[in-house]
Amino acid sequence: MHADLPLTDKELAFLKELVRQKVAFMVVGLSAAALQGAPMVTQDVDLWFRDTDDPGIRKALRKVGGMWVPSIDLNPPMFAGEHVQCFDIVLTVHGIGSFEDELANTVDVRLGTFSVKALQLDRIIASKTHLNREKDRMVLPALRSAAKALQSRGGRVTH
Repeated sequence: MHADLPLTDKELAFLKELVRQKVAFMVVGLSAAALQGAPMVTQDVDLWFRDTDDPGIRKALRKVGGMWVPSIDLNPPMFAGEHVQCFDIVLTVHGIGSFEDELANTVDVRLGTFSVKALQLDRIIASKTHLNREKDRMVLPALRSAAKALQSRGGRVTH
């Protein structure tokens, strides 16, 4: 699958470097849905890492002038720097399995010269259904419609 995200060259370079460093991660949330063709708009790209202590994350950040900001009190860790500010670190995706379990529920999405793993639409739908927040209920019809359209085209969605 090939997709376009409205990312700058440096933001794409960060993702490419994560892949080059062999960091285990996946794009989740509405950005993952958009990568699969769902008509979603979001301001950030949610990244779920197998291990946030993976040294490849810090190497990728340094490559684009970003920094790791550790969690403080109830605030999760985050990235700082002009070229990584659109990325959010996701520590848990509610309503679905662990990172390891969900790794099998990803699709490879081509971003120019490299690919990233994106959580499959049916798993995004499962998480948003479980959370049942107003903002999730608002996007569920569009996500379900996109999943149905993808499945009718022979896509990998199984919901």
